[in-house]
Amino acid sequence: MDHGVNPMSSQNTPPTTADLRRRTGDLAAFAGVQEVVLKNGREEGVRALHIRNAVGLEVEVLIDRAFDLGSARYKGEPFGWRSGNGFRHPGLHETDAEDGLSWLRALDGLLVTGGLDHALFGGEFDATHFSYPPKKTVQHGLHGRLTAIPARLLQVQEDWQENGGVLRVVGEVVQATSFGEHLRLTRTVEVDVFGTSIRVHDVVDNLGYEPTPHMFLYHLNIGYPYVDKGTKLIGSIEGHAWASDSTKEQGVPYDVLSEPIEGFVEQVWEHTLTEAPDGRHRVALHAAGGEKGVEVSWDAATQPCFFEWQNLRAGQYAVGLEPSSNHVNGEAAAREDGSLAWLGHGESREYQMTVEILDGADAVKSSLSRIRNVGDQPDA
Repeated sequence: MDHGVNPMSSQNTPPTTADLRRRTGDLAAFAGVQEVVLKNGREEGVRALHIRNAVGLEVEVLIDRAFDLGSARYKGEPFGWRSGNGFRHPGLHETDAEDGLSWLRALDGLLVTGGLDHALFGGEFDATHFSYPPKKTVQHGLHGRLTAIPARLLQVQEDWQENGGVLRVVGEVVQATSFGEHLRLTRTVEVDVFGTSIRVHDVVDNLGYEPTPHMFLYHLNIGYPYVDKGTKLIGSIEGHAWASDSTKEQGVPYDVLSEPIEGFVEQVWEHTLTEAPDGRHRVALHAAGGEKGVEVSWDAATQPCFFEWQNLRAGQYAVGLEPSSNHVNGEAAAREDGSLAWLGHGESREYQMTVEILDGADAVKSSLSRIRNVGDQPDA
């Protein structure tokens, strides 16, 4: 008996919106955006957007956690890391606690953004540019204050088109204090209805009238099973600009991951990347066996620096891929060498990042070719 063509079969031409409309009374059966409120425990009251598309890509946008990205799955398998912290309500966060390391209690999910006026390790910095005599200096903790600021939801759009469409959400986060910074992040997150990528577009602008320092970092966290023993970091890496002392003491290489290790001390590298002809940097994690992976690309002009964070500790086990506006030695060094960005009133910086799921051996091979056409990488 002829049952006809299956419009969702990967062996056929991708379905059209018309194909799907003939087969359901609600396109939400295949893809959509759902607004939810997380309940119970540390996450009580956190608003989130659940984006899911027609090929099995799912990601949470945490409205009340700076519009960052929470859980993420592809065809039921997680690729976004979960730390065990949970997506804590921002009211529980103490920005200045634990000698500036309280950010580690908020570190969870696929994307945690550092900024807006500070990223990397903290310290005390001059604040006289704000012209408020009682505030001669400002204290910053690890990766700044952005993480615990709720966003304002501006737009949810399910843009169904004849040959697919785009799921799009837009949010706004304002980091401000009287007699200090007044910065705004406007973030757009997009997922194609039939695609395997997540696109993040950010604009940071200064709403205040005083020149304000600006630093910006994506802490993109990939977990098991995309991170496992034998997973390889692939990049057009010219060399290593910096490495933590732990990289010498533990012997785990930068390019091939080990299994989980009890008591593992985080390893961090700053890799110098070769810019591709399209003006982007690209790195990838290819799982052992060559059947799946994750590729990340971003604008090399606004985030020229890149860090690899290996957290291979048992019970944690993740790799962080971190495009950054500044080098790993942070704000003090950037102030000294003149590389720190200052935004005047109305000035802005724009950032773009794409996270692409590599599904199957052909996709992994294409990723390897795409990166190797730009440049090779050193042996461990």
